[in-house]
Amino acid sequence: MSGLNILLVVIAGVFGLAIGSFLNVVVYRVPAGISLMRDSRCPGCGEAIAAWQNVPVVSWMALRGRCAHCGAAISARYPAVEAVTAASFGIITWAMLEAAGPSATPGALTAAIVAFLYLAAISIALTLIDLDTRRLPNAIVLPSYVVAAVLLTLASALAGDWGAIVRAAVGMAILYLFYFVLRLIRPDGMGGGDVKLAGVIGLYLGWIGWGALVVGAFAAFLLGGIFGIALILARRAGRRSAIPFGPWMILGAWVGIFTGEAIAAWYLGLFI
Repeated sequence: MSGLNILLVVIAGVFGLAIGSFLNVVVYRVPAGISLMRDSRCPGCGEAIAAWQNVPVVSWMALRGRCAHCGAAISARYPAVEAVTAASFGIITWAMLEAAGPSATPGALTAAIVAFLYLAAISIALTLIDLDTRRLPNAIVLPSYVVAAVLLTLASALAGDWGAIVRAAVGMAILYLFYFVLRLIRPDGMGGGDVKLAGVIGLYLGWIGWGALVVGAFAAFLLGGIFGIALILARRAGRRSAIPFGPWMILGAWVGIFTGEAIAAWYLGLFI
């Protein structure tokens, strides 16, 4: 890995820290209908949080996980989200730089990396929101269609690979319709937010390849099913217990993104 690529990975990680701090705000405020533009305040005493108290991870550690004004405990989830976002941004940037061939154009690669960093950010936010509220807010999911479509189209255009954006459009339609039909068959087992999120995931998986699309879609149900069975065996849930499926859709998507093409090639190789 070249020195320039290492620098880019570090920059992506630092950027991820800042985005992770913003995601904490999104996760708390979007479901509650609170404006994202309002200044940050302690939920306990309502005092404004100073800029130095908003430094990702470091401020939480310096304050020992407590508000500087009232001493109320600040959840460890805040620095955890910031750290996970930073790590995710660094890993995604590294993986895409390593996978890029010598013919990759800087503009196309940059657009693709930004597209997948955006997916990482909404993946973290939507996972936490779904676990907290069992909702996948339109305010996050619907704009993602536009952002993903613009960035992936730009990456395809700059790379001269129009087949990728065609696959992305087809992948979006296939996954959206598949989840839509599942919701029609069993409305109590599939939420409308899951259907809308499926289209976004289909865009990304289709852009990568058919193998990624198939593996990513299948992995969501496999992983979600294993988790559900584990909960039943542990007597933490029953057969009709509602389990948020959004996190498993997202995890399955990332399995497809990182390993889908390789798994599909291996599987097809068994029959050749």
